[in-house]
Amino acid sequence: MSTRDSWRNSWGSNHAGGGLSFGGTSAWGIGGGDTIFRVLSGTSQRQSKRRSNIVSGFSEDGIHEEDDLSVYSERDVNLPPISKAEDWALMPDVKSYAERGEKDNLKSKKLGVTWKDLTVKGIGSDAAFNENVLSQFNVPQNIKEGRHGPPLNTILQDAHGCVKPGEMLLVLGRPGSGCTSLLKMLANRRNGYAEVTGDVHFGSMTAKEAEQYRGQIVMNTEEELFFPTLTVGQTIDFATRMKIPYHRLSDQHSDKDAQQEYRDFLLKSMGITHTSDTKVGNEFVRGVSGGERKRVSIIETLATRGSVFCWDNSTRGLDASTALQYTKAIRAMTDVAGLSSVVTLYQAGNGIYDLFDKVLVLDEGKEIYYGPREEARPFMEELGFICGDGANVADFLTGVTVPTERQVRHGFEASFPRTADDIRADYLRSNIKVTMEKEYNYPQSNEAGENTANFKSAVAYDKDKSLSKNSPLTVSFAKQVVACVVRQYQIVWGDKPTFIIKQVATLVQALVVGSLFYNSSTDSSGLFAKSGALFFSLLYQALMALSEVTDSFAGRPVLAKHKAFAFFHPAAFCIAQIAADLPVLFFQVTQFSLVLYFMVSLRMSASAFFTYWVTLFAIAMCITAVMRAIGAVFSTFDGATKLSGFWFSALIVYAGYFIPKTQMHPWFVWIYWIDPLAYGFEMLLSSEVHGAIIPCVNNNLIPNGLGYNDTNFQSCAGVPGAIQGNTFVTGDQYLQAFSYDHSHIWRNFGIIWAWWAFFVVVTIVATSSWKETAGKSGFLVIPRENANKNRQLLNLDEESQIKEKPSARDALAPANSSSSSSMDGKTIENQLISNTSVFTWKDLTYTVKTPSGDRVLLDNVQGWVKPGMLGALMGSSGAGKTTLLDVLAQRKTEGTITGSILVDGRPLSVSFQRSAGYCEQLDIHEPTATVREALEFSALLRQSRDTPREEKIKYVDTIVNLLEMQDIEHTLVGRTGAGLSVEQRKRLTIGVELVAKPSILIFLDEPTSGLDGQAAFNTLRFLRKLAAVGQAVLVTIHQPSALLFKEFDTLLLLARGGKTVYFGDIGEEAKTLKDYFARNGAPCPQDMNPAEHMIDVVSGSASQGKDWNQVWLESPEHKEVSNEVDRIVKDAASKPPGTVDDGHEFAMPLWQQLKLVTHRMNVALYRNTDYINNKFALHIGSALFNGFTFWKIGNSVQELQLKLFTIFNFIFVAPGVINQLQPLFIDRRDIYEFREKKSKMYSWIAFVTGLVVSEFPYLCICAVLYFAPWYYTAGFPTDSNKAGAVFFVMLFYEFIYTGIGQFIAAYAPNAVFASLVNPALITILVAFCGVLLPYSQIQEFWRYWMYYLDPFNYLISSMLTFTVFDVEVQCNDGEYALFDTPNGQTCQEYLAPFQAGLGSRTNLVNPEATSGCQVCQYRFGSDYLSTLNINDYYVGWRNAAIVVIFAISSYVMVYLLMKLRTKATKKAE
Repeated sequence: MSTRDSWRNSWGSNHAGGGLSFGGTSAWGIGGGDTIFRVLSGTSQRQSKRRSNIVSGFSEDGIHEEDDLSVYSERDVNLPPISKAEDWALMPDVKSYAERGEKDNLKSKKLGVTWKDLTVKGIGSDAAFNENVLSQFNVPQNIKEGRHGPPLNTILQDAHGCVKPGEMLLVLGRPGSGCTSLLKMLANRRNGYAEVTGDVHFGSMTAKEAEQYRGQIVMNTEEELFFPTLTVGQTIDFATRMKIPYHRLSDQHSDKDAQQEYRDFLLKSMGITHTSDTKVGNEFVRGVSGGERKRVSIIETLATRGSVFCWDNSTRGLDASTALQYTKAIRAMTDVAGLSSVVTLYQAGNGIYDLFDKVLVLDEGKEIYYGPREEARPFMEELGFICGDGANVADFLTGVTVPTERQVRHGFEASFPRTADDIRADYLRSNIKVTMEKEYNYPQSNEAGENTANFKSAVAYDKDKSLSKNSPLTVSFAKQVVACVVRQYQIVWGDKPTFIIKQVATLVQALVVGSLFYNSSTDSSGLFAKSGALFFSLLYQALMALSEVTDSFAGRPVLAKHKAFAFFHPAAFCIAQIAADLPVLFFQVTQFSLVLYFMVSLRMSASAFFTYWVTLFAIAMCITAVMRAIGAVFSTFDGATKLSGFWFSALIVYAGYFIPKTQMHPWFVWIYWIDPLAYGFEMLLSSEVHGAIIPCVNNNLIPNGLGYNDTNFQSCAGVPGAIQGNTFVTGDQYLQAFSYDHSHIWRNFGIIWAWWAFFVVVTIVATSSWKETAGKSGFLVIPRENANKNRQLLNLDEESQIKEKPSARDALAPANSSSSSSMDGKTIENQLISNTSVFTWKDLTYTVKTPSGDRVLLDNVQGWVKPGMLGALMGSSGAGKTTLLDVLAQRKTEGTITGSILVDGRPLSVSFQRSAGYCEQLDIHEPTATVREALEFSALLRQSRDTPREEKIKYVDTIVNLLEMQDIEHTLVGRTGAGLSVEQRKRLTIGVELVAKPSILIFLDEPTSGLDGQAAFNTLRFLRKLAAVGQAVLVTIHQPSALLFKEFDTLLLLARGGKTVYFGDIGEEAKTLKDYFARNGAPCPQDMNPAEHMIDVVSGSASQGKDWNQVWLESPEHKEVSNEVDRIVKDAASKPPGTVDDGHEFAMPLWQQLKLVTHRMNVALYRNTDYINNKFALHIGSALFNGFTFWKIGNSVQELQLKLFTIFNFIFVAPGVINQLQPLFIDRRDIYEFREKKSKMYSWIAFVTGLVVSEFPYLCICAVLYFAPWYYTAGFPTDSNKAGAVFFVMLFYEFIYTGIGQFIAAYAPNAVFASLVNPALITILVAFCGVLLPYSQIQEFWRYWMYYLDPFNYLISSMLTFTVFDVEVQCNDGEYALFDTPNGQTCQEYLAPFQAGLGSRTNLVNPEATSGCQVCQYRFGSDYLSTLNINDYYVGWRNAAIVVIFAISSYVMVYLLMKLRTKATKKAE
């Protein structure tokens, strides 16, 4: 056996070719023999050779032909390292996995990826318009712009490359240069791009053939998408369960062993084992730190056991030490397992850079370099560029096309390449290009063919035998379902508050409604009450299901990600949701039924009760499936809420309760047949009244009362199904009147489940087609009204395309710079505000309560920031950096703070929070504002009230120039992908704080996170400039390069638990800092970045097991710092303060706040066409539906009831609109609470007023849009006094329900919670408004207070008064009470006592007849209204006035609940 073969066997043989086995077959089931040769031959010898030799030294599979590997025997103890990551802590584990895989002789899953002539185009130009409420109706303009179709822009142009098994490629480029798009192509994700041309091969497979292996070709995106309420352990547990190979390693006894071993290895590999029981969290759910969440995302990707991995900026938010460990982990796994890894990184330190084999540099989509890593720097240097000492090579490579970033060698000033095209031209002429081209035929090579064949059989071997041949999944469908079910229960359990609210609300509803319909009688008066209770039972289950639409959108991005990872079939997820529904709905329906059924005194038989229970359960399951299907089918939340709101009202109206089927108009009767509630209602009513004999009483018996006891001379009236002349109705006659039949019960039960199955299938099909967010390239969004201010973005002519790029550093360039936007240093110094205050903190401790007891997050931290000082706050992920910044900036509302925080030796003043700038890590901004509007808003509200407005606006101009935002100042902030880029957003965050002229100091949390090297450097240079002017600046920073680190004056270094490891000067070239650590036994190696070394010492491999906090506490430096803090405080306290407190909590008076905030909210809604259009569409759609359902209602007794119901139906425009309004309110509230409230920008009163007032104009339009299509089609009186009065009441109902929706949202923790409270509140209001149960039948306990507190009561009664009061009632033939008289009396004589008393409102049609008396229940509409507690016409106007009062009070509630929610921030005790 040759040495080469022996190597392949020794390291490979996982799936018969090697690979590391992480507790399954192999970790990935991949082999990597060739890798080892490549590394062996590559590392030691490449360094010394000149480029031409090196590059020509590659053979077809990347091995140096002159290397003789036979010198290494198979077990040679002096073997050189097989990997550049040999020193990675878990390398022995990786190797031992590989050796275990060797024994089982399994085939390799090596693949590799090669691409040639790859060009990618996206839809949309660099900028797009955002229409506003008015401009969207500009038809000529829309036609003109629509004729051309969307323009295509080139994202990648003629890219090429090859990453073989065992190789790592680093893709470099500035934001927007196409790195992410290239990675998506290499991960075979083409969704959302307009056009992709060129070849991409995975092994020897084309991109099309590779689609069925999507679980092996995976990408880790920049976003972290998780279920926030799951713990880290649960998240990774799920991921690893989905990838357990069918054939395990021989020494693994069960799937569970395999899965747990792999899970534990992964958690250990990223050093987050300790977070296993902590929630993952997100911006709003407290969980692990940002860096730890990033690592969870990395581990979840590794859990796929893929062959080709694409990592998009996966070190974002990681500290330098963790980032290096991550790269070493990928390097080790790539080497041993033969993976192909493609990585794009920003701010990659040289330690990380050196771990790669190849580098590809992109600039504006053009590939300006692709070749060996060690050749990249010499290539650029030969072109005349200089890479400074200690500079990051990666940053140097991306900076060569930026005039202000690059340095040009003496003598090359005239000849160096100036643009990306020039450098690309030089590259195309180089030897490197020629050599690299030889690799492009790799897909046709025997090696690739053999690898691909092995890969396919290895994947098939891993796959469960029950799966189809083409399935990309690994475990059987049954196992997928089990894992998804377990996770679904974990999600429910993790979000216990929501679960508890649902159940408590259900119990309360059942008790309330049960007591409302308490002990209903078995005669005709109880019929209406019982059918109301039965209908309500269905209505409540349907309302509870409405929140499914909101839920559907909350989890969608996670499911799309898991689908891309081939974890499970969407059907498994849908089945899991159903499985999780079963016990929850079982419990919900059971407690509801037990309470309501017996309180209402429905039919007392076991069969009737279980029919009731099983019907509610089937309906709850079915309507949940309906709402889930609607959520799944729509791609936007707005679209889904529009349909769900409309569909919901259709389900209710056509359930058969409001309109009997016999009276439905033919054009809409089909809705009845597809309405699950209709089948449910027939089941409930049939079960309740079948076989019963129901005597007519009270109003339904004519005549009745004293002296009328002979049933032969009485008749039922107003009871459906009653035979004229009878004084009773049988249950089956009653059913027949509605076209119902008792024999339909089980038929209907089957139909409901058939509908359930249909909607489940729709959900599965729709979910299967969900895609990850489309690959549309980022573009700027311009508000239509600002079109003229943004011509430069829309009309980029050819010449402007090839000019050299400007840079943010231009703003900081010296005065003689050619940059048009630069100002001289003096101007900036005069404009910027300087600061003379000293900020100190001492013995600062911060403790929070956790389920396991108190937890200390900061432990006796001390330090200071002086004017002109730029301080760095560093530490490993989770060390408490952000926590310290929050505590210092007075941003915490929970926990206990002890110690002192002083400005100029004095306690913090009331204006401190607005006098200090704080740039949060998350760039939270109002998405519909433009950059300039955001800056002006901050300047106008936060600069002193004594500063003239013109001066504030002028200062905004200064900051716009300083931050180089002139080009984008009139574009919308938008959201990621459509709006500002990450870097532009970060600059805006800094700008928003700067325009406030912070007079004390500026805090910045991770200002360089997610930026490329240049942007990070520019940001820091800019902060340095601020410090030079006299500002005090304190910055947390994760991964500073040596170059960035040099910019800082002092360092506060924290270890886990918020313990101080060092505080003091950094020194020239970090000398002071290096000396401190060298003296304590941790010297910094010569060429290592001191910042990375410090983090490594605190938390990484260089810690030597020391307690560095203890080392610090015992050091002379600590003593000096303590003394210095005391001295500074004493010194400052003896002088007048540097900043004078104006005594105002807010810079501007409340009236100014109100004006500015309301204006911003008005503009936001004006530009939010999706929201407004939905509001309008829902009103027009509901109105037309209501109007045509109750088309031209006549004046019979039955039709009076229809008039009541069409007005009642108007109420149901609210749930749809409220469901859409609340997420918007909560988004705005989050922006306010997370940033604006904490910086004391404006009061909560201004916030609420802005949100309330901005809705007013649209609510007025909505009232018109409902009134016009509905009022006249329903056939109401056309007199202007009646129509005007109804419109007036409708207008104020718009205000009432908007106020209700807003006050729920004001206090709700999140949108899902709000969507659960809505049905509870609306059902109570609906129950007590006097429609489901007339006033006289409401239980006395409720009648005298709840009825009068219900706004819907006043709304409906006032509208009924105006439309029905003076209508003349005309009974239909079947509606008369028909009876004979005794002793030959005339009808009038017989009925005289009755009509003088109880029957005073009845209408005798034939007074002179002696038999066949015909009596109509009512003469006028007012007679009917008297049964509804409306006894006079003035009641209409009185109730209309009360509606106005309710509208006002609902807005008062918004203020009240917002005030209750607004907590004071914590101060040091």
